[in-house]
Amino acid sequence: MKTSHKKRKIAVLIPCYNEEKGIAAVIDNLPRAKALERGFQIEVTVIDNNSDDRTAQIARSFGAAVISEPQKGKGYAIRCGFCSVAEDIDYVVMIDGDGTYRSDEILRLVELLDSDFCDVVIGSRLGGRILNGSMPAVNRVGNWIYSFLVRVFYNANVTDVLTGYFAWKRQALERLRPYLKCSGFDSEMEMITKMARLGEEIYCVPISYNNRAGESNLRPFRDGIKIFWMFLKNLNWRPSKTIICDTVQTVSSIDTCK
Repeated sequence: MKTSHKKRKIAVLIPCYNEEKGIAAVIDNLPRAKALERGFQIEVTVIDNNSDDRTAQIARSFGAAVISEPQKGKGYAIRCGFCSVAEDIDYVVMIDGDGTYRSDEILRLVELLDSDFCDVVIGSRLGGRILNGSMPAVNRVGNWIYSFLVRVFYNANVTDVLTGYFAWKRQALERLRPYLKCSGFDSEMEMITKMARLGEEIYCVPISYNNRAGESNLRPFRDGIKIFWMFLKNLNWRPSKTIICDTVQTVSSIDTCK
C-alpha cells in the first residue's frame, strides 16, 4: 500500500436502467469508513440510462450524484460515466446497480491497483463465490467458454469476461476510453479484448455474486450472439497510433464518448 497523507480518490460508477429495487443497497453498502481508514475517499455517480422508475430519486436520496444518459444501452451509459470522471480521481470502479455484486468488496480490487500490481482489476464470479440460483447454468457455461477463448486468443489473464465489476487506474481508463463504441451488453467483451490489445496489465480477484434485485435486462441468446461477434471482430483490432500518441488531448474531449 502507498503511504500518503493525501486521500486517494475512488470514483464509483453505477450504470443503471430501472434498478430501483437494488440501487439503494449498492450505494449504502460501499465501505466508506473502511476506505477512509486506508487513505481512500469514495465518490459515487449513478448513470441513469433513461429509467422509467425511481432509480434516480433513490440514488440521490442515498447521496450519489446522478447523471443522465438518454440513449438506451449499457454501452452508452458506461461511456457517459467514463466521461464524468474528474482529473483528480486516482481509481475508477464500475459496478452494476442490481445488487448482484457486493459493493463492500471494492477495496479488494482497488488495493491491487494502489500497490502498482496491475493497471486493471476484474471481479471474477467464476473464480469466486456464486450464490445458488444467482447464475443460470447456461450463463455459467457460456461465460466459461468465452473466458477460455479470450485467454487463448488474446493472451489475457481473465477468468470472467462477462462480469460487471471492474477497477481501473485512471490512466488505464483514459487509454481505453477513446476506443469504446458498442452500445449493449457486449460492452464488457469490448473493454476486455481492447484492453488486452492495448497491453494493459489485467488481473482477476474472486468476488461474491448474489441474486439480483428486480428483473434482468439481459437476453441470453440475442446478447450472446453480439458478445461472440465482438470477440471475433476485435481479434484483428489494434489501437490507433494517432490516439496513443495524443491520449491526453483526445480523451479530454467529450466528443470521444459519444
